[in-house]
Amino acid sequence: MSEEVAQIAVIRAVIEQYLDPWIEQTLGALGAIAFLDADHSQIRASIRLPVPTGGYETELAAALGEQLRAAGFAQKLVLDLQAAIVARGVQKPLKPLPGIRNIVAVGSAKGGVGKSTVAVNLALAWAAMGARVGILDADIYGPSQPTMLGLGRQKPTSIDGKHIRPLEAFGIKAMSIGFLIDPDQPAVWRGPMVTQALTQLLGETEWGELDYLVIDMPPGTGDLQLTLAQRVPVAGAIIVTTPQEIAVADARKGLRMFEKVLVPVLGIVENMSTHHCTQCGHEDAIFGTGGGEALAAEAHIRLLGRLPLDTRIRVEADAGTPSVVAAATSPRGIAYRDLARRAAGALACRPRDRSSAFPEIVVERAS
Repeated sequence: MSEEVAQIAVIRAVIEQYLDPWIEQTLGALGAIAFLDADHSQIRASIRLPVPTGGYETELAAALGEQLRAAGFAQKLVLDLQAAIVARGVQKPLKPLPGIRNIVAVGSAKGGVGKSTVAVNLALAWAAMGARVGILDADIYGPSQPTMLGLGRQKPTSIDGKHIRPLEAFGIKAMSIGFLIDPDQPAVWRGPMVTQALTQLLGETEWGELDYLVIDMPPGTGDLQLTLAQRVPVAGAIIVTTPQEIAVADARKGLRMFEKVLVPVLGIVENMSTHHCTQCGHEDAIFGTGGGEALAAEAHIRLLGRLPLDTRIRVEADAGTPSVVAAATSPRGIAYRDLARRAAGALACRPRDRSSAFPEIVVERAS
């Protein structure tokens, strides 16, 4: 083995040992190194991660460069970072929908915890990182995504009268019953009608090719939620709660519902964790502390993030420009971005979908 080849082998081992903080796996375990070369002045590496990578290259290059220098390599690191998002397994006997790699449900068994705000900012953060994203507003009785996305009274179109073109805002595709009915009139529908409307919105919308479809679930654990969980191929669910015990108790029920229908829960989001006063700077845990963290530890899943109780989040959502769009570099915008990275990382650790994989061919010797 030549000295150059031996050096590259050592460099590869050093890079493979790097533990990605968002995916929580090493680059070696991920099989992330697609190309590696080195000379006396440069190390050139191509890394492929199973998550959206937009905006991450500088951070990863700095971390890998530090790890390489600690191992005695002083060359400049030239990093090419790519995303390779694939479909993850869903609940049996369902299969991923054509063109949609991963459906992620954002739910809570209790209303008023900010689930819809989390869902839309999650979708927008993934899109800002370069992923192809859609959002389905599954709250038939109280759709809020039309307002949050600034789409107001706009109506989707259809060419053939059977399929609907979703509306678009800030780089994501969106569908909601709020686009199709009078927003000032309530949907006074029984359960079967709601279920049919929801399945039609999902199946008859021309989503195109998506890496992620975020479903903003209605609150509760009733017939609609169970039907959605049993009929829609969900790659993972995210539970939103506030720190207070009454919300955590309901969130626990939502978590158990997903477990019963074999939908993997990616993690917990603790919303409205603390309030930071814009006048005096005092930070106050209005709804208590530690509820989301305790639930995550109890269920042995990740705490995906703690989000602030901030008036500006509400103002931005009401104005149709959620925080990821209106204030991307603010602490609240960064909190949503970090949440999106952790959620994508948790999903990337799930087994890949094998339903469409080419069957393995085994050749046996004749006896």
